[in-house]
Amino acid sequence: MSATQMVVTPDNRTKRQVERDTRRNEAIAHKKLTSKGATIAAAIIAVFWTIPTFGLFVTSFRPGADTQSSGWWTAFTDPEFTLDNYVQALNSGGTSTTLAAAFVNSLAITIPATVFPIVLAALAAYAFAWIDFKGRSMLFVFVFALQIVPLQMALVPLLSLFSDGLVINDVPIFPGFGLNDVQYSFARVWIAHAIFALPLATFMLHNFISEIPGDIIEAARVDGAGHGQVFFRIILPLAMPAIASFGIFQFLWVWNDLLVATIFASPGALPITQALNSLSGTWGNKWFLQSAGTFISIIVPLIVFFALQRFFVRGLLAGATKG
Repeated sequence: MSATQMVVTPDNRTKRQVERDTRRNEAIAHKKLTSKGATIAAAIIAVFWTIPTFGLFVTSFRPGADTQSSGWWTAFTDPEFTLDNYVQALNSGGTSTTLAAAFVNSLAITIPATVFPIVLAALAAYAFAWIDFKGRSMLFVFVFALQIVPLQMALVPLLSLFSDGLVINDVPIFPGFGLNDVQYSFARVWIAHAIFALPLATFMLHNFISEIPGDIIEAARVDGAGHGQVFFRIILPLAMPAIASFGIFQFLWVWNDLLVATIFASPGALPITQALNSLSGTWGNKWFLQSAGTFISIIVPLIVFFALQRFFVRGLLAGATKG
């Protein structure tokens, strides 16, 4: 038998030469991975994508009479702007609530509907990743498969469960929760959004939590830490990128939701999306108020996104690769 010997050639380059070679390799990789044509095409698409939004923004500051007689681009030749559209929009809205009240309702709906599924999903993800119990794999596959269930299919059964229970052919299948009263309006929306968000949240957080090195968990257990201490002191701090990433998605989904809130919320607890739907008037003759209300409604999502954007990419890539 003959053994193959590896000959290691020593690197005699100086530090400056190493830095120069590194910069050269980065430039070569950048040139291969980028394309001027693709960059130009992306810039053109971004411009055309932004023009309607910019036009809506200009319209939100123009007097109502001007918006009905001329296009928004005429504001550059005959500028006339006002804040009355925003004042009127805040004091207008649907028949049951104003835009300002609906804005508060959206905050009351969105914040708990984002926090509840994250808390439950983080606990479930930790259990699936680091607690060995019978049927763990099958149960995780079942939870993951729930993502394919259309939201619309669950609305009527949920509505039945929130009231008198699920009854099929006069046979009670499941007792109701008794949440018909007005004071439970927000609770119905919170529960519905939490149920719809849990499968994806559990999947995303599990992918991240399962990639945490097992040596860290074992070291904590050797030191006497229980599951609670491991979860709160180790898992949660390390999983913040994934939690923030899903938090952005869930906040935007719930804030922009109209269907779930319209079905489960009472008239006085409707969100800002419902009020925006009524701002344009019966015949759409007040759409300039709707443009102002639109930019009022995107203030909070923008704040949330920019506050958590540093976690966004890290959270999206969580669990995507191993090693």
